[in-house]
Amino acid sequence: MSYGRKGLAMMNRDNSEQLYIAHSGIFENQRLQGLPLVIALSHPQDAGGTAGHLGEVLLHELNNIPLVEFDADRLHDYRARRPRVTFKRDHYTDPVLPELKLYAVEDRLGKPFLLLTGAEPDLLWQRFTASVVELAQRLDTSVVLLISGFPMPVPHTRPLPVTAHGSRKDLTRGISAWKPEAIVQGSVSSLIEIALDEAGIGTAGFAVNVPQYLSESELPQTALVAMEHLSMAAKLSLPSDRLREMSENVQLQINEQASANPEIQMMISRLEASYDANAGDDGYVGIPLSQRAAGVVPSRDEIGAEIEAYLAQMNNGDQD
Repeated sequence: MSYGRKGLAMMNRDNSEQLYIAHSGIFENQRLQGLPLVIALSHPQDAGGTAGHLGEVLLHELNNIPLVEFDADRLHDYRARRPRVTFKRDHYTDPVLPELKLYAVEDRLGKPFLLLTGAEPDLLWQRFTASVVELAQRLDTSVVLLISGFPMPVPHTRPLPVTAHGSRKDLTRGISAWKPEAIVQGSVSSLIEIALDEAGIGTAGFAVNVPQYLSESELPQTALVAMEHLSMAAKLSLPSDRLREMSENVQLQINEQASANPEIQMMISRLEASYDANAGDDGYVGIPLSQRAAGVVPSRDEIGAEIEAYLAQMNNGDQD
């Protein structure tokens, strides 16, 4: 994997607002132009560890090289998120410091894409957002795909829904029929999406709905769902075997723990009933990935009929 790495060179060294250093020559390298950009940032509210875990798996399983490194000392609040160190008998060693980098990655078939992953910044969000937009423009990215996870009242025993968003409707259409309107806490990823849309760069985001009672645990199954949607949107061959095996093991552990607690079982049963009442025959509101992969997409009238049926169920439930 060769993308002309020649060492790090500081961009605009005299600019106090510059937040990153980049390998020299990357903006002139034609192999890096026009690629999809995946953004998966870890943070304390990353439900299920979805984005952070996905980024780690992609870097561990696929060939990659770093292209751009952001200045963690300026972006990270060390007192809010303290780095871990190892105390070994009589001394400290092996500090795990925050990193945030842009990588060139190759999928299992050698197809390249860009990956921005690491710790979400605590500080300078607007400057960081502007820097990401600048990088996307200079690298002429074809589309920016954003991964996230947020807690929802859904059971772990059902397929995890995904809320799709962004300006590239061809990549998000049919994934989530439910279109809520709400004021929510912002994230760097949400600000990046807004800024990219304003700059005319296409975006597609996939937010995995994570069971609320498990949102603070690291769940490989949420990263797996995100990877499947990412593979579909960017037409990438991504390594899902390890995540799939881990997901099965974690699912078994959760089931065992839940079965030992009648109160938890009752809560899950209520969530299952609500989920099933508000979902279609495919197990959730939206088009299954298997059908999307096969090109089986319902017509506008069919989608409208499904939404009307869903709303009717909601109204009936209110009356009851």
